[in-house]
Amino acid sequence: MFGHSFSVDTPQLEVMSTTTETESEANPKTTMVALHATGHVRAEMAHPHQEFTFEGDTLRDLLEKLFDEQPGLADMLIAETEAEATTGGWAKPPENLPGKWHKNPEGEQTKPYARVLVNGKFNEVLDGFDTKIEDQDRVSLVYPFIFCC
Repeated sequence: MFGHSFSVDTPQLEVMSTTTETESEANPKTTMVALHATGHVRAEMAHPHQEFTFEGDTLRDLLEKLFDEQPGLADMLIAETEAEATTGGWAKPPENLPGKWHKNPEGEQTKPYARVLVNGKFNEVLDGFDTKIEDQDRVSLVYPFIFCC
């Protein structure tokens, strides 16, 4: 899966359904979102503002299809290790940070300054790559141009 591991160790539950596997495979759920890109991502995409349709209903499903079509975006946005997701800061954080702080698991984090947003919210404050996506949601891929020192 686009060079990153998204496996989650959860017990498998057997669920009864009136839909057969063949029917589910014949009619997979598709979702259409408004996909927008800024900064470096915009420069890499042929169509930085587009309607994007994919099979599934999570951010993970969307990113898998997008990265299959444009593999360079995965390398640009997704950090494979904690070290790739971290940058040195210029201010020392306080010992006790206020509020709640969320962090995606290793392999599901963005590179420094890159972000994936769903309806204007960072995926980290939602359900990470398992965030549910609905038709007409807005997904933004952000990696700003930064000029410094």
